[in-house]
Amino acid sequence: QMWEEIQSGVILQDPTRLIRFVLLTFADLKKYHYYYWFAFPALKFPEKCSYVEPPIFLQQKLSQAQLLSLMSAYDKYQASKLNYSAYFVVCDNGDSYSVHDLAEIDQLLSHPQNIMFGVCDPSSVQGCPGWPVRNLVTLLTYKLAGKLHAVTVLCLRDRTHSGSRDFGRSLVVSVEFPELQEKELMVVPECVGWEKNERQKMGPRMVNLSGSMDPIRLAESAVDLNLKLMRWRLLPDLDLDKISSTRCLVLGSGTLGCNVARLLMSWGIRHITMVDNSKVSYSNPVRQTLFTFQHCLEGGQSKAEAAADSLRNIFPGMKSTGLNLSIPMPGHTVTDSILNQTKDQVKKLEILIDSHDAVFLLMDTRESRWLPSLISAAKKKIVINAALGFDTFLVLRHGVKNDQIHEPQTSILDNKVIPGSQLGCYFCNDVVAPGNSTKDRTLDQQCTVTRPGISMIASALAVELLVSVLQHPLGSNAPADTIPEDDHLAKDSGSSLGIVPHQIRGFLSRFHQILPASRAFQMCTACSGLVIEKYEKDGFDFLLKVFNEPGYLEDLTGLSAMQDATADLEVWGLSDDDDLSSGPGSLEVMEN
Repeated sequence: QMWEEIQSGVILQDPTRLIRFVLLTFADLKKYHYYYWFAFPALKFPEKCSYVEPPIFLQQKLSQAQLLSLMSAYDKYQASKLNYSAYFVVCDNGDSYSVHDLAEIDQLLSHPQNIMFGVCDPSSVQGCPGWPVRNLVTLLTYKLAGKLHAVTVLCLRDRTHSGSRDFGRSLVVSVEFPELQEKELMVVPECVGWEKNERQKMGPRMVNLSGSMDPIRLAESAVDLNLKLMRWRLLPDLDLDKISSTRCLVLGSGTLGCNVARLLMSWGIRHITMVDNSKVSYSNPVRQTLFTFQHCLEGGQSKAEAAADSLRNIFPGMKSTGLNLSIPMPGHTVTDSILNQTKDQVKKLEILIDSHDAVFLLMDTRESRWLPSLISAAKKKIVINAALGFDTFLVLRHGVKNDQIHEPQTSILDNKVIPGSQLGCYFCNDVVAPGNSTKDRTLDQQCTVTRPGISMIASALAVELLVSVLQHPLGSNAPADTIPEDDHLAKDSGSSLGIVPHQIRGFLSRFHQILPASRAFQMCTACSGLVIEKYEKDGFDFLLKVFNEPGYLEDLTGLSAMQDATADLEVWGLSDDDDLSSGPGSLEVMEN
């Protein structure tokens, strides 16, 4: 490129093109090693160039008065330029000097003995001009060979020594032009200029900045590298800021809770609150990934606090806290002795849910999920529910009712899609209220027994479901596909991550998953409008009735009346000849 510009004459109009540089860089962002390699291209044209006489200092050629005159002319010339000019022509006018642009070379050649071609020389070696001089000689050789036998070059070294300006150490060299063949002017000359590294080898230099940086800051930029690459290479619409700013409340710090917290951290979520009321036992660390043997010693540490500490140990930038809290449950009687304690627990849970954006329900029992489901529905929070069987699992997102969006309540047969605000919660498919599921059960029956891989699968799907909700343009109102075999929604979901299902039900015995969806049940004991209205109106008094009075929720929502009506239908559906165990009356009721 430089050679073409010399041939075309562009260089004369813009001599800065003679002092280009090339920089190759590579940043190892994992290790904070930065590699760089400079090249200052210098054309080897002519191949050999000789001095007419050895270089001399400018102060040996000029008197002090002449030096001052030259300095004045040079300063005046540079002051007239918008940008600093590295190449110029010095003209000796007898009693003074003047400095001109290279573009005026043809006019100035009428008296070649009175001119010097100047270049700002960066070299500090006493008798050796710097690399920019070589490119000037290349230009002059191409332009003047055959017209002049030799030229004088001023290698200007404008230095300051002991507080005073010094022009006198500049070099003056006389260069002789060789005889050139016509074909030499047509061939692109060789080029040199790559810098050697600190080992004096032809290769890049490296700066290691890892030792001078804060390890926590290093970790902060490194842990999200995978997410940034994901957005850069595959998902340019991925909103990482929205994900990272989401505050997550994880209720249950067991097998599911530990895995969910780890995966939330992998997605860049930094604000996680862990809640549990139990301690780490010796059976936990092999299944619950945030605990170690040390957490089991001396009676065991609090699960929630140990899990939060482990998150910060994995990545110090985590804003994780652990809270030891029991959640009041329907069917678990609240006596006078624990009334104030229960009030405090409810208040803390309300504050926790109110201060977070998404809630994960990962507890062991069905009834422990009721109160968080109700509070979250009232406060319109995103809820992700995960439950395990021996070889089955359920991952479900609760519908978030939106007062500003009023979709028509159509039948599931009328369309393939249910809006997110009309989706059911964990309790919407139940026709009985939650009760004490641990009553009259032995210790082994109270423990959740599952295949080890189930919790990993369910945890991963729960976190991915939350991220899909966050990335969808409609957020929590993202529709759910009711016919998973049809991929129409996957193509037109409006989200770079695809569809946002309502439920994911897995069957590990068949390695199979289905994606059912259901609408909110108007008699639901947790998210129906009647229950939410009663909770918002009566507060803890309403909750106390639910805790202490079996059947209260069923009477309130109308489930009791529905069960009575169903019983009446069963009686009318049986004839005198029907067999009670296998008669068609029971089937008729089920079909109805």
